[in-house]
Amino acid sequence: MRLPPGTRFGRQRLSPEADVADRALPIRKTELTAQIRELGVTPGSVLLVHTSFSKVGPVEGGPRGLIDALHAAVGPNGTLVMPSMSDDDEHPFDPRGTPCRGMGVVADTFWRAANVLRSDSPHAFAALGPEADRITADHPLDVPHGLNSPVGRVYELDGLILLLGVGHDADTTIHLAEMMAGVRYRRQKSVVVIHAGHRTRYSYGEIDHCCENFNLVDRWLDADGGQRRGRVGHCEARLARSRHVVATVTDRLRANETVFLHEPGVDVECDEARASIGLER
Repeated sequence: MRLPPGTRFGRQRLSPEADVADRALPIRKTELTAQIRELGVTPGSVLLVHTSFSKVGPVEGGPRGLIDALHAAVGPNGTLVMPSMSDDDEHPFDPRGTPCRGMGVVADTFWRAANVLRSDSPHAFAALGPEADRITADHPLDVPHGLNSPVGRVYELDGLILLLGVGHDADTTIHLAEMMAGVRYRRQKSVVVIHAGHRTRYSYGEIDHCCENFNLVDRWLDADGGQRRGRVGHCEARLARSRHVVATVTDRLRANETVFLHEPGVDVECDEARASIGLER
């Protein structure tokens, strides 16, 4: 998927007044599916989606309607994937009942739908389709976004990443690129799990920081033609291959390990990441 920088597809705004009037009417599911297909999603794709429903809608059928449109775009032979992480690390994760409201209303609706599988981890993802079993298989707590994780399996399956109304600061696959590039920084994290029938706190070091500078990836992908931009519903959408995102980001990280970290004193999470590799100043 290589296109000239700045190439845009799909729905265009005619005027601010027309857009305000347009937003009063729910967008049909069939129209959303057509826009997703026009962006470059093909039947049979493995599609990892990060979305802000308030930016896309209103949609016929609400969040469930958007899920239906996404599922129709990949078709019965495709697999739809969404993040499904716990909002609360102080209580053991239950894939049958733990909400993921922090991932947005679409993701929190998706895992509850019929035939959707959800991985058994506080770092859970949910999936629907032929590859769902593989994508949601067990994955380690202490390496939440490595090759042996849902985002790693989407990468191995040559899947696509679709960002709807959100930027690359919501793109979990970039953490996979950090792992594959071998970055050294870690932040100390912990989750409560059930071990041998008892609640136990499990501590580990995770590749993490504020993630704001993941938005640099926009410029990098635009420059090498690695993402398509367009409109889905009322929001800006981006589509990229997982493998291309990882290749682009790992090249940058191998040249500058701290490219995503703010300078000291700007953000406490980035300061903690810097300190973990002796870069406090």
